[in-house]
Amino acid sequence: MRRRSLLTAALAGPLATAAAVGAVQSPAQAATWSSSDRWGSWQTGSYTLYNNVWGSGYGPQTIWANSASNWGVWADHPNTGGIKSYPNVSRTLGRTVSSMGNVSSNLNVSVPTGSGLAYNTAYDVWGNGHAHEIMIWTQWYGPVGPIGSHQTTVNLGGRNWRYHQGSNGANPVYSFLAESQFTSGSVNITAICQWLVNTGRMPNVRIDQIQLGWEITSASGGKNFNCNSYSLTF
Repeated sequence: MRRRSLLTAALAGPLATAAAVGAVQSPAQAATWSSSDRWGSWQTGSYTLYNNVWGSGYGPQTIWANSASNWGVWADHPNTGGIKSYPNVSRTLGRTVSSMGNVSSNLNVSVPTGSGLAYNTAYDVWGNGHAHEIMIWTQWYGPVGPIGSHQTTVNLGGRNWRYHQGSNGANPVYSFLAESQFTSGSVNITAICQWLVNTGRMPNVRIDQIQLGWEITSASGGKNFNCNSYSLTF
């Protein structure tokens, strides 16, 4: 599925402190599945892995996976503006916010640092098909920022989030940026969705796709992004 949000290079935030991982050739060659196709996808149980190189001016990108919880991507996108890709793992819920139950996720990712990099680690949660978009940023690096303006800071699921609201021209976008960035931890997706509905910011939509991945604007020279473990609990 094509990502339709456009990232702005506006937000000044703390840089992530995470170690770069080894060359992609070894995990990709040993993986159960890999693809360098822009739209490469792989179904495993109720999850789908997408390479999803959807932006303009992109470079090469290879996704690999052993499972929905162990996968990664090597990307070599030029150091220019605009999102090039959103490689992700996806699962569909199909319940309204008021009846979604306890939906939570745990993640542990390894991400690169250095020059020529701009990206974020983010959940992308879609409502009523692609009519509403909830973005949950756990970590980011380089000159990237969310769509819309900062509205408030709110504690949800035991974390403080800076909430931004705007539109990408096709749908409203509700963005939550972790006040303390993290590459390993948990996210209470129900708490975030229900806060939007309970405060009147979003209607009681049906939550469909729940995705986790990286919005990559630039990864000059070839960089690795690894998902070491991941779970999505309904």
